[in-house]
Amino acid sequence: MSFQTAGYQQKVLYQADSQSVQNLKNIRSHLQHICKQHGNQIVRIETLDGQVYVGRIVHCDRGLLYFAVPKQGGQRAFFGSPSYSSDEMILTLVLYELLVITLLYT
Repeated sequence: MSFQTAGYQQKVLYQADSQSVQNLKNIRSHLQHICKQHGNQIVRIETLDGQVYVGRIVHCDRGLLYFAVPKQGGQRAFFGSPSYSSDEMILTLVLYELLVITLLYT
């Protein structure tokens, strides 16, 4: 998506350094590999800001993790695929914001 800036002056407010960009790409790739290996398994996820979720890895693509968690009232997620249970909602999490992924055994 492109935004035309004709007639506007531009001032860069932030630009990531190349080492940070490469580190983020490496982290994203590594996490994507882990999530694809453990698809449809129950895990506990902790994010950088301290949020904790327990649920099932549904899909991982383009730096995003689609994560099925038990529905607990309210609608905070996307629906529409027949592969998702009606008692689950799907959260979309950004891979580089994940701090810990723990595989839970039953």
